[in-house]
Amino acid sequence: MSIEHIAIAGIDKPVSRIALGTWSMGGWMWGGADDEVSIQTLRHALERGINLIDTAPVYGKGHSEILIGKALKGVRDQAVIATKAGLQWDDGSVRRNATAARIRREVEDSLQRLQTDYIDLYQIHWPDPLVEQQETALELEKLRQEGKILAVGVSNYSPTQMDEFREYTALATVQPPYNLFERAIDSDILPYAKQHSLVVLAYGSLCRGLLTGSMSAATAFGSDDIRGVDPKFRAPRFEQYLAAVAALDLYARERHGKSVLALALRWVLDQGPTIALWGARKPEQLKGIEDAFGWRLSADDLKQIDQILLNTIKDPVGPEFMAPGIRG
Repeated sequence: MSIEHIAIAGIDKPVSRIALGTWSMGGWMWGGADDEVSIQTLRHALERGINLIDTAPVYGKGHSEILIGKALKGVRDQAVIATKAGLQWDDGSVRRNATAARIRREVEDSLQRLQTDYIDLYQIHWPDPLVEQQETALELEKLRQEGKILAVGVSNYSPTQMDEFREYTALATVQPPYNLFERAIDSDILPYAKQHSLVVLAYGSLCRGLLTGSMSAATAFGSDDIRGVDPKFRAPRFEQYLAAVAALDLYARERHGKSVLALALRWVLDQGPTIALWGARKPEQLKGIEDAFGWRLSADDLKQIDQILLNTIKDPVGPEFMAPGIRG
């Protein structure tokens, strides 16, 4: 398998264009996970050449980072770790907090959980309207100069917010939701990233499992599963999106001999300086990675894909439901 790579400013090794997303490994909001299997998945990804691992303290309230620290023991230098800061959950609910004090505390906690003395890519998880961009960005710049982080990124930021942020520290990446079904960044964030040489880490590239092709109308989600409150997974939209996936799968197989999963990943990779985040918590869920590489979608493919979506999805909805609250 020939994996595609991309350069991220500040990181001295090539970064795989598919990253392992580890939210579900935290066990929280995804119906639970098996720790040993999660560790096997992390090692399996690394063995297959997927060297970028994306996590956050809020994924299982630190648990995902702990598992990564265990999995990378002895092979830390082979991995590129991307984690985040700027959320707190002290009272049980998740709220934004990007103060310098919070970031300083979070980076030390993450370094300890990850069992490392540096973080390759450190991202602010969500913009905090109660904190000046200058305060947040300058603290990250201090951490970069101290060698505790190598590169700075933001997640869920607008171009205006990134403009202000970049006045105080060099920005290497932006992480927005992006997939075949959720394309809001096409009009602003993606052009901005291209203009300013930022790499886009596309989270939800398989739309929370929808684009794997493994779901059906009978698929049910537990009470501790974020998809239970995701409008895409509720009637009448769920049926529309499943119809779109079935039509896309048929098109991918007839035109390219690929699955809808490979088509969805290739679509993200073809949009520009992008990395597709692939969420998995079992080694077998990484099956099919190689099918995303070694080919491209044509202009006609893109036109046909868009037509399929128009024909099947009558009531589209974005990922807005995932935004955390603001501190009171």
